Amino acid sequence: MSSPTVALSLLLLLSTQLLADETKKSTLSQEHLHSPREAIDNVTKLGQKKVSGVDNLKHMFSDAKVNGQIKSIYAGYNYKKDTLQDIYATAIGGMLKYELASLHGFNAAVSIYTAHDINFLTGENGHINHELSSENGYYTEMAEAYFNYTYKDLNLRVGRQVLNTPLADSDDVRVVQNSFDAYVATYHLNDIELMVGNIQRWQGFDAGLENFWSKTGTDGTNFIGLIYSDMTELDIWYYNITGITNAFYIDGGFNYPFSKDITLHAMVQYLQEEELKSSGVESTIYGTLVECIIYDIGLNISYNRALEKLDKKSFAGFGGGTLFTSMDTITLDLLAQDENAQAIATGLTYNYKKFQFLYAYGDFSSDSKHITEQDITAQYNINDEFLVATIYSIESDLKQQQKTDDDWNRLQILINYNF
Repeated sequence: MSSPTVALSLLLLLSTQLLADETKKSTLSQEHLHSPREAIDNVTKLGQKKVSGVDNLKHMFSDAKVNGQIKSIYAGYNYKKDTLQDIYATAIGGMLKYELASLHGFNAAVSIYTAHDINFLTGENGHINHELSSENGYYTEMAEAYFNYTYKDLNLRVGRQVLNTPLADSDDVRVVQNSFDAYVATYHLNDIELMVGNIQRWQGFDAGLENFWSKTGTDGTNFIGLIYSDMTELDIWYYNITGITNAFYIDGGFNYPFSKDITLHAMVQYLQEEELKSSGVESTIYGTLVECIIYDIGLNISYNRALEKLDKKSFAGFGGGTLFTSMDTITLDLLAQDENAQAIATGLTYNYKKFQFLYAYGDFSSDSKHITEQDITAQYNINDEFLVATIYSIESDLKQQQKTDDDWNRLQILINYNF
């Protein structure tokens, strides 16, 4: 039996054992997710435990909270181009977080992220997939280490932390998610949230696991964002990514319930990037998304277009990006270089009790490229802590007659436990 077959067999066997434990009721609900990549990112989101308030230093430690995640992933690529070798890997890892209770509004936390290849379930030599645990086969980092202060509706956080903003996000699509070394102030007023901050460095899957902490611009990234969320949605953000680009982003939309079982969700977005210091990053991108949810079925279609100039390119940000058409592996900025590019994506979602299903088809084209990607995902929430999920992606290069680096199938199997 081949190593990939062994890996799949063992993971599926473990999945079968986990499926036997169905004692807890699932809390699945239909959510508005703005892209296929965001849906995949949302699969293993770890909920935040509420920090308790205490009245002395001793209780800060005795009432501290510990939470974490154990995650095992198999990921393999089957390439159609003859000169490319198939690659695969199986890794186990996750995160462990320790957070102090709050004393007069002050508390702190640390979190360790780690991923390690399981050698006998991972390819050898040129058949190794390095995206799970880096080229070294392992990755361990103190990815969060922050001090926090809360006063009424104001929150100040300094240090390594998780962020989820349009151009800087955690993008939890593999074993290790992104986190940021940053200074962030957040203020809540009813349905409005204001966020201001500075990001110096970042680490994680999108930053490249070989790099550990990478700079976010020549002298970091300054940002400010305004978020409004109710029956309508509005996000307005400005980023000064020093030495690279000034970026202005806005999206907005609404939810209209025709009845308790039928809802229309519509959004538009706009991203303007202005070049700094001959970085070559300059772009205008706009998009729209329409989704109709009927009982437990969601149907959606989204569109993005990038207007490019010669020797210019777009920048998706530090993470998976915010565009409505972003798929598991391909985003519009991969084509939006020196020429206009566009993408259209359609999707079907289905929720039934503990089961969730997504099918998405993305068509990305420019003058020189035409690539499609299909993402098929299925997840089963065994209970509130355990889930099993699979992601099968098919990427095809429709521009070339011969098979290229963009012709492949990718399979990912995930087992996740949150505690």
